[in-house]
Amino acid sequence: MSRLLVAISLYGLLLSVPAAPQSQPPAPEPKLPAPGGQAPAQPGTAQPGTAQPKPLVQTRPGQEDQRPSFKGGVTEVIVPVTVTDDRGKFLSNLEAKDFRVTDEGRPQKVTFFSHQEKQPVVVGFLVDLSNNSRIHWNTYQDAILELVWNLLPGDPRYSGYLISYANEAELLVNTTTDSEKLAEKVRKMKPGGGAALFDAIYKSCTTRSLVPGEPYEPRRILIIIGDGHNNTGTHGLGEVLELAQRNLVTIYAISTMAYGFSNEDQDVLEKLTTETGGHVEYPLNNLYKDVSGYLSNPSDAGNYALTVGTGGYAAEISKGIFGAISGISGEITTQYVLRYTPDVDPEKLPKLMRKLKVDVPDLPNVKIRYRPYYYPNPVPGATPIGGN
Repeated sequence: MSRLLVAISLYGLLLSVPAAPQSQPPAPEPKLPAPGGQAPAQPGTAQPGTAQPKPLVQTRPGQEDQRPSFKGGVTEVIVPVTVTDDRGKFLSNLEAKDFRVTDEGRPQKVTFFSHQEKQPVVVGFLVDLSNNSRIHWNTYQDAILELVWNLLPGDPRYSGYLISYANEAELLVNTTTDSEKLAEKVRKMKPGGGAALFDAIYKSCTTRSLVPGEPYEPRRILIIIGDGHNNTGTHGLGEVLELAQRNLVTIYAISTMAYGFSNEDQDVLEKLTTETGGHVEYPLNNLYKDVSGYLSNPSDAGNYALTVGTGGYAAEISKGIFGAISGISGEITTQYVLRYTPDVDPEKLPKLMRKLKVDVPDLPNVKIRYRPYYYPNPVPGATPIGGN
């Protein structure tokens, strides 16, 4: 009986003790909006940093999204274009709708178009100081100064740098807007030695300082004042041509080959320029056919000798060289600039190079200059412009 009373008493005590609350999971913290006012990513959606870049041409409300259905390895391709008539005169009244661009034969939608009269550029002046430049050096020296002053007028939108090449390529003036820094070095130049042209191009693509906005604004231009000869250095034509292409450099050249001499390296200049969208000027070709006395003095051997001291001869040289300077500087600052985001089948992306074609369908007889291909994928470990 006593045991039963003890048990009842203990049971009563247990009932009088308050029950301990069960542990509950912590209440979830309120989800804050992501930076920019966007809601946080939900499971199964793209995480921050993985969104596709916005197109240059925005779609208006109510319009169908016209962005490309395929995405290439390059987010945007820039294509500077020069259009001339059959007499070489620039055509400057075209509009975006006049151009047609294809990438490996596939039509592309131009998302950016510009045709400013004065376009921002960064210009590299590559000056040949080999022995081959001696004949007309004084005239070319004056012409280089004019070219520098023309393309670097003191406006912050225009900058340039100077590289000379003989036995070695040397960066004489790094990227600057001050034309007088380049002019000072040009005045002191004297030809003599070999020709490391390809090393000079390589140096222009790897060692100079960059300008914010390259290669879109300002665009990258290279002007070679030389004959295309390369007889020393460590780099080859194919290597530097690809490097220039990958870095979106347009190359122009003013040939220094004297009249009456053959130039076995002419094809070098042509390849460098045409495959990057530029061209070569030959200021000393066929200048003297109308100059009295130029080929009228027979030599002792009975052949005709070149008379290099007449006033007419000197005037023709200056006219030809300064005409070439004017032609190149005018083209550089008045090109059409097209951009597009590649609409390309992903299965074809592994191609090393992709072919471009630009035409003006309504003007089939015009001459169009542009780079005919581009590299869609970077080379791992490659040294870009501005690297070391």
